[in-house]
Amino acid sequence: PSCRRYVAGGRCKSTARLEGKVVLITGANTGIGKATARDLAQRGKVIIACRDIAKGEAAASEIRAETGNQQVIVKKLDLADTKSIREFAEKFLAEEKELHVLINNAGIMLCPYSKTADGFEMHLGVNHLGHFLLTFLLLERLKQSAPARIVNVSSLAHHGGRIRFHDLHGEKSYNRGLAYCHSKLANVLFTRELARRLQGKFQRQVGFTANVLHPGSVYSELVRHSLVMTWLWKIFSFFLKTPCEGAQTSIYCAVAEELDSVTGQYFSDCQPAYVSPRGRDDETAKKLWSVSCELLGIQWD
Repeated sequence: PSCRRYVAGGRCKSTARLEGKVVLITGANTGIGKATARDLAQRGKVIIACRDIAKGEAAASEIRAETGNQQVIVKKLDLADTKSIREFAEKFLAEEKELHVLINNAGIMLCPYSKTADGFEMHLGVNHLGHFLLTFLLLERLKQSAPARIVNVSSLAHHGGRIRFHDLHGEKSYNRGLAYCHSKLANVLFTRELARRLQGKFQRQVGFTANVLHPGSVYSELVRHSLVMTWLWKIFSFFLKTPCEGAQTSIYCAVAEELDSVTGQYFSDCQPAYVSPRGRDDETAKKLWSVSCELLGIQWD
C-alpha cells in the first residue's frame, strides 16, 4: 500500500562496490546496524564492533551465510568504557592496515539514570563521547586510506536537544527522553565541527568526509528500556520502518558516489534534511569539541 511505501522512505540506489575496502560499524549486532552490515557485506569487507560478542558472532554468521562473504568480522568494543575503546583501537590498528568507512551507529535510548565506567552520563557517554574517542583514535588510519568517510547516526530527536554545559552528566536534573535528545544533538554538532576541521586542502584533494543522518523511526530494540515505548512501538509497528528501511540512509552516506565530496551535511531518507538551529550553532560545536577532549583527556587539534 502507498501508506507503507511512504513509511519506508528513501532507498539507497547506489550499486557501488567496496572491493578491497574496509568498513567498520559500531553496534551492528542488531537493528539498523545489522541491516547496514548485511548490505555492505554484499559490497566488501565489514567489521562489526559490539559489546556482546556472542550476539555479534550470531549476526555475523547469519550475514556470512546470506551474502557468501566470509570477510565479516566481529571485534569487541564497549563504548561505555574508554579503556575498552582504546584497547579496541589498538588491536584494530595492529590487525587492519586500512579503514575506508567508519559508521558510528551504536546507540542507547531512554536508559534509567546511570553512568559509564568513566563517570559520564550514559547517553552522552555512549552516543557521543564513546564515538568521539573512537573516531579520534582511528582518524590517522582513515586519512591514510582516503578517500574515506565517517558516517554518524543521529536522530530527528536532535531537535529536542540542547547541550547543557552546566550539567552535562545530568546530576542536577535528569530526564531520560531529553538525555537521548541531547546526545543526538551532540552527534550533529560533532559532525559539523569534524567536517570543518577536515576541510583543508587535503580533504578536497582526496575526499575525506563526515556526514550525519536520521535513520527514521525504526522498529528495533532501541526502545527496550521503556515499557511504554515498547508497547507503542508494537501497536504502531505498521507506521515504523523496518531495520532494513532504516538502514538505507546509513548505506547511502557510506557508498553513494554523488557524496564523494559532500561533507558536514545532515541526511534523512537519502537526501539532505533540515537541521535544528541548535544543530547549526558553530560556537556550541567548538565548545562541545573542547569540552569532549577535556573529559576524554585527549588533544585533538
